[in-house]
Amino acid sequence: MKDQLAGTGTLLRLALRRDRVMVPVWTAVVSLLVLSMPAALESVYATPADRARLVVTMGGNGSLRALYGPLFGDSVGALTAWRSGVFAGLLAGVMSLVIVVRHTREEEETGRQEMLSAAMVGRRAPLTAALLAALVANGMVALVVTAGLAGRGAGGAPALGLGLGATGMVFAGLAGIAVQLTESARLAKGLTGALLGAAFVLRAAGDAGSRTGSSVLTWVSPLGWLEHVRAFAAERWWVLALFAAAVTAQVVTAYVLAGRRDVGMSFLPARPGPAQGRLGSAGALAWRLQRGSLTGWSLGFLAAGLVFGGMTDGATELVGDNERTREIIERMGGQSGIADAFLATMAGMLGLVAALYIVSAVLRLSGEESGQRAEPLLAHAVGRLRWAGGHLAVAFAGSALILLLGGLGLGIGHGQDVAGAVAAALAQLPAVWVIGAVAALLYGAAPRYAVAAWAVAGAALALGWVGPALRLPEAVMDLSPFAHLPKLPGAEALTWTPLLTLTALAAALTAAGLAALRRRDMAA
Repeated sequence: MKDQLAGTGTLLRLALRRDRVMVPVWTAVVSLLVLSMPAALESVYATPADRARLVVTMGGNGSLRALYGPLFGDSVGALTAWRSGVFAGLLAGVMSLVIVVRHTREEEETGRQEMLSAAMVGRRAPLTAALLAALVANGMVALVVTAGLAGRGAGGAPALGLGLGATGMVFAGLAGIAVQLTESARLAKGLTGALLGAAFVLRAAGDAGSRTGSSVLTWVSPLGWLEHVRAFAAERWWVLALFAAAVTAQVVTAYVLAGRRDVGMSFLPARPGPAQGRLGSAGALAWRLQRGSLTGWSLGFLAAGLVFGGMTDGATELVGDNERTREIIERMGGQSGIADAFLATMAGMLGLVAALYIVSAVLRLSGEESGQRAEPLLAHAVGRLRWAGGHLAVAFAGSALILLLGGLGLGIGHGQDVAGAVAAALAQLPAVWVIGAVAALLYGAAPRYAVAAWAVAGAALALGWVGPALRLPEAVMDLSPFAHLPKLPGAEALTWTPLLTLTALAAALTAAGLAALRRRDMAA
C-alpha cells in the first residue's frame, strides 16, 4: 500500500500550487455567504420578539422550509445557520467536486497523469492528493466561518464551520468515485452534480412535509445532516459522525475502484458516436458535446421555477408587516407589490445562476484546447471561427432555453400570468450574455486567465444575493450588468434601452474575443 501512495506529497503540493487562486476565491465566496448574514438579519429582525415570530411563521410555511430548511432557534446565530447553511453547503459541494475532478480525471484526459505515472508515483497517489486538496479547501472554509462567527455562540460557530467542511468532503468522496466510473471529466462533474442536486431535492421534499426536519427524506441527504447539526440551537455533535462514516466509506470505495482500472480507462466507457451525418459540422459536434449538460441545466431550471413560483404566497405571508424585509425584496424585485416583487426577485436569481451555466459552456472551448482535442479539428477544413462559433452558439442559445424553462416553471408554480413570468426570466438574458461574452473575450485574448470568468460570474452572484440586504452603495451594485435590468413582472414600463445596450455590449465583447482567438497561437 505504501508504494501505491508514493509521490502523494509532491502531487498535493502541485495541486495546491495550481489552485492557489481558485481555492481562496471559493473559500471567500462560501464564507461571505455565511458571514454577511448576521448583520443583514439583525437589521431585519432586530428584536427577540421579531425573531420569535419568524420561528412561529416558518413552522407553518412549508414552501420556505423547502428552500431554507426548518428554523430551530431564534438567536441571530440560529437564523444565520438557517438562512445560509443549505446554500453554503451546496457551494462547498461544488467546490469539492471541481477540485477532485480537476486533479484526477482531467489529468488523465490531458495525458499528464500517464507521464507522471511513468515516474515514482503510486497508483492511488493522484486520488489521495486530490482528496487531500479538497480537505485543505474545506478546512479553510470551516476555519474562516468558525472565526467569523466566534462571537455568536460558544459551540455554534465550530458546529456550522465543521458541518460545512464535512458536507464538502462528502461530495469530494462522491467525486472520487465518479472519476473511477466515468471516462471524462465532464461526465464525472455531471454525475456528481446530479447527486448534489438530488441531495437538495430530497432535503427540500422532506423539510416541506415536516416542521422539525424529521422526515426520512431529510435524513438521507447530506444537506439534511448539515441542518441537523443544529448550529446555535442545542448542537447535535453526533451528526458529524454520519459525515465521517460516509466519507470513510466513499474513500474506501474509490480506492478499491482506483486499484482495479488502468490510467485513462473507466468502469462505464462512453458509447461510440455516429460515424457520419449528425457530426458533419463544427456546430453539430459542439451540440453533441454540450447537449447532456444543457439537458441537466434545463431540467434543473424548470424544477427551480416550479419551486420558486409555488413559494410566492408563502413569501408574502412571511414578509407580513416587516418593513425591512419588504424593503430588501423591493430593492431586488421592484416596488410593484410584494408578490410581483418576489417573482421579479426569483427571476433575477434564475438569471444569476444562468450566468454560471453560460461561463461553463463558453469555457468548454478552453477544455477542448487544453485537452488537445481542438488541434486535430483545426488541422483540417474547420476554421477557428466556425469551431468556436459552434460552442458559443450552444452557450448563448442554451442560456436562453434554460431561462425560458425557468420562467415557464415560475409562472406555472405561481398559477398566474405565465407569460409575465416568462418575460421576467427572459429579461435577464442580456446580462447573462454579457457575462458569457466576458468569458469569450478572456478565452480568446488571454486563455491562461480564462478561468477568471468564474470570478466575474461569482461577483455578480454575490452582489445580487447579498448586496440588497447589506445596502451596498448604488455605484457598487451598478458594477453588475443585472443591476441595469427592468424589474419584471410589474414594472410600470418596460425600458428597452438597457436591454439593447447590454445586448450590444455582449456582441462587441464576443466579437473581440473571436478576433483575438483568430490571431493568437493555439494552446498559448
